[in-house]
Amino acid sequence: QVQLVESGGGLVQPGGSLRLSCAASGSILSIRTMGWYRQAPGKQRELVARITSGGSTNYADSVKGRFTISRDNAKSTFYLQMNSLKPEDTAVYFCNAAGVLTYYAPFDSWGQGTQVTVSS
Repeated sequence: QVQLVESGGGLVQPGGSLRLSCAASGSILSIRTMGWYRQAPGKQRELVARITSGGSTNYADSVKGRFTISRDNAKSTFYLQMNSLKPEDTAVYFCNAAGVLTYYAPFDSWGQGTQVTVSS
């Protein structure tokens, strides 16, 4: 399948920026969708941004214009660039990759999560 390792979280002041990275390994050519989700305490996990293998992107309304999802196929890595961060962006962020393996088995893989804290 696909294994994901993410990094880049930390503490940042409001208005600051962070870039999260998610490195994929395994059956990377089987990935169809890559995305970032976040979960705050007491809240459900929500989609932040996603990108398809064809390059189409989708963002939550709350992050449009501030966050950008991108990928580097040569490095088997995708990113979430977060600008103009707000305290309400504080959450654990998870990367996700979904697709179908060569034997037609769907998969849905998750990273371990990285904490993003936006505070003055």
